[in-house]
Amino acid sequence: MATIIDITSLNDPGLIPYRQLTGRQLQGDGIFIAESENVILAGLDAGCRPLSLLMERRHITGKGKGLVERCAVPVYTGDDALLKDLTGFQLSRGILCAMERPAALQPEEVLAGSRRIVVLENVVDGTNVGALLRSAAALGADGMLLTLDCCDPLQRRAARVSMGAALRMPWAVCENPLAALQAAGFQTAALALRDNAVSIDDPRLKAAGKLALFLGAEGDGLRQETIDGCDFAVIIPMHHQVNSLNVAAAGAVAFWELFGKG
Repeated sequence: MATIIDITSLNDPGLIPYRQLTGRQLQGDGIFIAESENVILAGLDAGCRPLSLLMERRHITGKGKGLVERCAVPVYTGDDALLKDLTGFQLSRGILCAMERPAALQPEEVLAGSRRIVVLENVVDGTNVGALLRSAAALGADGMLLTLDCCDPLQRRAARVSMGAALRMPWAVCENPLAALQAAGFQTAALALRDNAVSIDDPRLKAAGKLALFLGAEGDGLRQETIDGCDFAVIIPMHHQVNSLNVAAAGAVAFWELFGKG
């Protein structure tokens, strides 16, 4: 049975996970903050243990009622302004849940049995990582590898924007994705502006038995050594003198063409 606790002091030890801590600090403690019902439910369905809930009072008997009934944890509550003071941001969905992180997967576990893989290299914005996870899951990717310098997919904003895909689609952090993919028999394609690049609708790409698509950092794109090491450089044809798209938008177009179309 959940225990409802009205917040009287922002220094309550139970509020530590919510008190303006960085994602890296939380990650070190084996915790992530799930924001919104979708992400919380995805975490519960994935077997993540809830530690506490934080929600506006009106949600306890409203949209958060089912979570309160399902999670036998402390439910900290207060007015919107108080919760903003506590967390340092406006709760866009009015409900947060501190949860234990799921066990990290190894790259080999993600690649086993997979045919279509997305690789993110140095994508540091949580919104972009979340959007890429959501569209990759929706459009047919089997899993995702992320380099060490990417944003954590369970960072609060990334997980929220992913609409729970960060807890539903397998992913792993990988020091050398290109080597891991080549060892697993994948053909590799780098989304990059290069003179020798082939169009995203090149039939050789869809014909590949196992294909991994690399997407790079906001602004700089993929590292040259990554592009050079891939089997293909790939472009999305553009019009009106526009030469590129935001990485999340480019990813969605590429996933549709390579993984989900037809």
